[in-house]
Amino acid sequence: MLAVDIETYSDVSLTENGVYKYVDSDNFMILLFAYAFDDEDVAIVDLAKGEKLPKRVTSALLDKNVVKTAFNAQFERVCINKFFNIKTGNWDCTMIKALSLGFPGSLESVGKVIGIEPDQQKLMTGKNLIRIFSVPHKIKKDKQISFLKDRVRVLPEERPAEWEQFKIYCMRDVETERAIRNKLSRFKQIPEEQKLYELDQTINDRGVMIDLEMAANAIKIDTEQTDRLTDIYRETTGLENPNSLTELKKYIRTRTGKIVRSITKGNLKELQEKLKEYPDVVTALGVRQRLSKTSIAKYQKMLDITCKDGRARGLLKFYGASTGRWAGKLIQVQNLPQNHIKDLDTARKLVKSGDLDFLEMMYNNPSDILSQCIRPTIIPAPGCKFLVSDFSAIEARVIAWLAGEQWRLDVFKTHGKIYEASASQMFKVPIEQITKGSSLRQKGKVSELALGYQGAAGALIQMGALKMGLSEEELPDLVKQWRTSNPKIVRFWYETEAAVMEAIENRSTVKIKDNLKAIYKSGILFIELPSGRRLAYVKPRLLDHDKFPGKQKIVYQQLNPTTYKWEDTDTYGGKIAENCVQATARDCLAHSMLKLDRAGYKIVMHVHDELIIEIPENTNELEKVCSLMGETIPWAKGLPLRADGYECRYYMKD
Repeated sequence: MLAVDIETYSDVSLTENGVYKYVDSDNFMILLFAYAFDDEDVAIVDLAKGEKLPKRVTSALLDKNVVKTAFNAQFERVCINKFFNIKTGNWDCTMIKALSLGFPGSLESVGKVIGIEPDQQKLMTGKNLIRIFSVPHKIKKDKQISFLKDRVRVLPEERPAEWEQFKIYCMRDVETERAIRNKLSRFKQIPEEQKLYELDQTINDRGVMIDLEMAANAIKIDTEQTDRLTDIYRETTGLENPNSLTELKKYIRTRTGKIVRSITKGNLKELQEKLKEYPDVVTALGVRQRLSKTSIAKYQKMLDITCKDGRARGLLKFYGASTGRWAGKLIQVQNLPQNHIKDLDTARKLVKSGDLDFLEMMYNNPSDILSQCIRPTIIPAPGCKFLVSDFSAIEARVIAWLAGEQWRLDVFKTHGKIYEASASQMFKVPIEQITKGSSLRQKGKVSELALGYQGAAGALIQMGALKMGLSEEELPDLVKQWRTSNPKIVRFWYETEAAVMEAIENRSTVKIKDNLKAIYKSGILFIELPSGRRLAYVKPRLLDHDKFPGKQKIVYQQLNPTTYKWEDTDTYGGKIAENCVQATARDCLAHSMLKLDRAGYKIVMHVHDELIIEIPENTNELEKVCSLMGETIPWAKGLPLRADGYECRYYMKD
């Protein structure tokens, strides 16, 4: 086993542009290479001063039988492969191991949680050293870097004392990573997860092409449009800044005598209707609405991260969520605006042309068109097309399977119309009477979307029940009807909660279902999924419930996604059931990814339950791919899977 940590330099921002664009720079270099074999002492190679890697190390990097380890191994692997022009394999990422066990994603945070306290002074010193040697400096009069004159990089010989500190800092990271790895080594993962991690790295390395001309012209159109709208706003209101809500509210009060407390995307149309007798105010609000819809950040990010060969890489984060699902990085492909216009080809051509006048002549709202054309800026390589295939209603299928709700499984094994079938069950109406536009189908749909994980009236409201025309008074009955129609799913929530509580209290293993169990081990609650993979909840315990006297609640620790603090989090049966469903859906996707990769298909991206494959234009593989994804999974017998798909010349929603 070879543990590695490196220090590098590039004139490209790692955080803003990602590791692939970072190493794509002509100025990228590895400065220091710290390493340790097994439990040997850590050694360091000063590449910046011309030292060479020992032959033992170069041989190990290329040896598939030697496991290479690092914390966030993608960085080390990509940098080493690029700098030495080699292809290394068999990397084990300690960060991924920590994330899979419910720990935070930084070296210092993980160390702190598991009892390897970081030296804060050394930590700050290390960050300062990175600022000195690893990032370019702005050319300015600064006492610390005044010797740079017209250069932007500090050389080791110019700060010899700090350079020696930098070497110690690099070596310390190897020691910390190894200590963390040793502490976590008692927790074994299933072999498929390592294969999946390797496939994930292959997909990130492969990347996807970006239509750079289109991205650049979308930004050009947006800039021109923003200038025009700003001029209209200033001429209409006399105000300088259309982005200032305070100024706009004051203007409306002065002009109309009415106080507007909130101006949001959601209420702009309503405000325009209320104030329609004041054309200037309506115009100002219209400008505000159009400017708020303008979203060019993703276009700019595409330009920023795309490598010299026209491909954007590193867009997916393995184990981005506690369920094991992926998260998006950089351009955030998991969160792209959808496209709904029928003539997408025309809209795309107009955006690519950069002609705002023509775009305005063809469409009422160019801002909306720009937003809808973000997806189509992602394109296949020349001579190729995209094949897009995704699971149909995967979460609804998985929860029915886990809970054993047979009538729902029968629906998915036949016509698959779950909204209509749900409404039929709830309201005791023949399914033939529930048509696509009917109010009963709407009620069935919103109930399906909101109530599967122990949600109630609040969940229905959040899912848009009131906007659909339902009244608050009828929501409790809707909840009751859905739960009455799905007794086994309801039982699944409570069985899950009871099993978890018992496992925590007795520090034992408790069966939830035949293919699900709760396990307490070494201060972690595990939920073993049908695939054999485990979800993890760190430091679980039972506390008196603050809302329901006499009852207890489940508490565990996790990183707060908003505050980034390691803190207590409450959970309950429905929420843990949701985790199990989403994690199992993820495992279904993972199984399909590995299967399709073995079959020779080149996955370039995946978004939620959807795979995007790049294939030659003259092939017809759609039916085969959907069929492979719909096959029964060995560990999920009885789960009715189905995949639908389409082909396209640029990425889009069908």
